[in-house]
Amino acid sequence: MIINQSNLRTLSTAYNAAFQRGLGMAESQWERIATRVTSTGREERYGWLGQTPNMREWLGDRVVNGIGLHDYAIQNKSWELTQAVPREDIEDDRYGLYAPLFEEMGRSTAVHPNQLVFDLLARGFETPCYDGQYFFDEDHPVLDARGETISVSNSGGGSGPAWFLIDDSRALKPLIYQLRKPYNFVRLEREEDANVFMRKEFVYGVDGRSSVGFGFWQFAYASRRPLNKESYAAARLALRGMRGDYGRPLGLKPRLLVAPPELEAAGLELLNAEMIAGGTNIYRGTAELLVSDWL
Repeated sequence: MIINQSNLRTLSTAYNAAFQRGLGMAESQWERIATRVTSTGREERYGWLGQTPNMREWLGDRVVNGIGLHDYAIQNKSWELTQAVPREDIEDDRYGLYAPLFEEMGRSTAVHPNQLVFDLLARGFETPCYDGQYFFDEDHPVLDARGETISVSNSGGGSGPAWFLIDDSRALKPLIYQLRKPYNFVRLEREEDANVFMRKEFVYGVDGRSSVGFGFWQFAYASRRPLNKESYAAARLALRGMRGDYGRPLGLKPRLLVAPPELEAAGLELLNAEMIAGGTNIYRGTAELLVSDWL
């Protein structure tokens, strides 16, 4: 190939097309457990977390619900993935060898939100959320019907592989995926660019800005106990029994069972088998199983 701007633009278009193909190859699971929020700055503050609106009888003046009770913020981070192509490979018409690599760049970019979201979910046992407690914890402070603070748990304990029961039907899911700048494919391929002039390399990359954080802890329950009908029943009962401040039922539905690959067989049996442990499986079809490779 003759190195000129016209040919390089054509090459860049081809690499970008391979990158876009890769974007479409990856499975997106993060949207099942995280709400996408568009960010407009370095960070976003979620002072309204901890407040779940509730209708009341209108007696006297309106009761105005305040915002800003919690100082929970999610700071955006910058991400990049960069690939160099030697000038000699372009001159010698070997540029086609790099097309699969750019497809893989696209696939890696597409699954990056999965990595961020499910990694945070797994770290929920040791990472604080808006109320200062770990996201999965036994001591979340909640006001009971008399206005007194009590401790509520969304963790089943145990020491094995973690699995999660989630209500994914709400406007705000248990986790937040905060997007500041969508991933963008860029290039450095002019003769006067330092990478070309000094190192004989044409450089292509992708970059973006985003972050993840926690939403309402009440919408998710985690357990490290064996995934069987006893622990699953306890998780369903705990999630459906979640209440907001002043004892108000949240009406949660345990619709999604999230598990790592090593618990796939147990999850499939629990949710699909007609008979289990010598008796009728009353939990058949009570939730959808989501097996995530990112856990």
